Amino acid sequence: MRLSLATRIFVGYAVVLATFGAVSVFSVTELRRNQIESRLDGEGYLALTQTTSAIETFHKNQSQDTARLRDEKNLETRRALIRLARLYFPSLMSEKLDTGRATTRRVLEFAPESEKSFLVDVSRRFDDLKLRYGEYETTAESAFLVLDRPNPDPDAANERLDKVQTLETALGSSIRLLQGSLEARIRERVRQNQERERRTGIAIIALSVLAIAVGLIATGIAARSLRPVRTLIEGVSKIGRGDYSTKLGVQGDDDIAVLAREFDAMAKSLQQREELLRQKQDELLRAEQLAAMGKMSAQIAHEVRNPLSSIGLNAEMLSEVIEHAKFDSVEAAKEARDLLASVSKEVDHLADITEEYLRLARLPGPALNVCNAVALVSEVLAFSREELERANVKVSQVNDVEELPVNADENQLRQMLLNLIRNSREAMPAGGLLTVSLTRNEAKHLIELRVADTGTGISEEAKARMFEPFFTTKRGGTGLGLSLSRHIVEGHGGTISIEPSPVGTTFLITLTAA
Repeated sequence: MRLSLATRIFVGYAVVLATFGAVSVFSVTELRRNQIESRLDGEGYLALTQTTSAIETFHKNQSQDTARLRDEKNLETRRALIRLARLYFPSLMSEKLDTGRATTRRVLEFAPESEKSFLVDVSRRFDDLKLRYGEYETTAESAFLVLDRPNPDPDAANERLDKVQTLETALGSSIRLLQGSLEARIRERVRQNQERERRTGIAIIALSVLAIAVGLIATGIAARSLRPVRTLIEGVSKIGRGDYSTKLGVQGDDDIAVLAREFDAMAKSLQQREELLRQKQDELLRAEQLAAMGKMSAQIAHEVRNPLSSIGLNAEMLSEVIEHAKFDSVEAAKEARDLLASVSKEVDHLADITEEYLRLARLPGPALNVCNAVALVSEVLAFSREELERANVKVSQVNDVEELPVNADENQLRQMLLNLIRNSREAMPAGGLLTVSLTRNEAKHLIELRVADTGTGISEEAKARMFEPFFTTKRGGTGLGLSLSRHIVEGHGGTISIEPSPVGTTFLITLTAA
């Protein structure tokens, strides 16, 4: 069977990669094994041998001190030797035995299976030495009690010292056996490691030579197979200069034709990516414009806020004055009060607008915490229920489960929900049904929130601009509510969109589930 150009190149370089991969895997495996073996020798057997040597040295010194006690006639010297044996030898010996036991347990955690049976035996020997040294200390203490007297009974002292020395001889034999076992193991491991390193070196050299040979063969095959591709250079160079509309248009079923069609597909993909990049740049530009407008809005709102406060305060003071003023007629008094009420109403309206501008400009980044989306929606609906009932709007909340945890800033989500509920209420001036549903998309690990109303709906032209700042279809609206809502949702890493709906409007918000 004749293989295609792409298949031949793929197979050739796949073989090369597999060969070099095998060499790399083998080398890394052996390196890892050598590291474990070196660690086992350095942190394990060598440390255990040093600890055992120290134990043997302490034991010999104690045995010599015991022999001196038998022949020592001076009471003060005997007592000094007894104090030394009581104070230093038990603690030092116990410390070394504990060190050996701890070292053995630590080495067992990373030792290969072939070494664990030996290490378990070493650990058992340390445990046995620990137990027998406890018995030795008790026997030695009984001898010390006799020898600590000014005129000890020679027979009793010799009898107890005989027991101590018998235990010392047995313990010394066990220590030497343990040390000899460790030394023999180290010698055997050194021999095995040398043999393994020799075999590993030969294997790595052989595999490297094989990999180089396979690489050279594959390179020669690839160079020969790609030689006809030069005929496509002219067309491809146009694509390289950025003319993605160029089509090579090579006909046929051979390898060159397949390669040409792949280049056409690549050009189309690059063109799509440029469109996507242009779209992202437009989004970035809108974000920068929104940030600039936010700063400008904050500055204007700040400048307008203080005069508005002054006007509102003066209007209140003027209202109090009018209440006590005298007019020529009742109609004149009513007209003055109505004019003043109109001024106060417009001042409050302007204050609300400036507050909304400031809210957009000062919106901080979300402080994410895990919260229950179902409980949050219920809380917002309960807060808005009286306002919705006055507008003759019925509320329906639909949940799959009682708890839907989400990573979110509760205050910002509450503000976003209030904006959407207010928009839905205003879209139903004669009343209607507001449905808020929460579902969990297990496949995408998302929580989907839908706010649907039975209002007048939104035109297709308005949908395209609905989330733009300052765009509104309502009389007297600021056009900031939905823009602020989108800013909040995107700040949480989610999305907000308008779903197709046979009646009214349905907003879909997706958030990442906790």
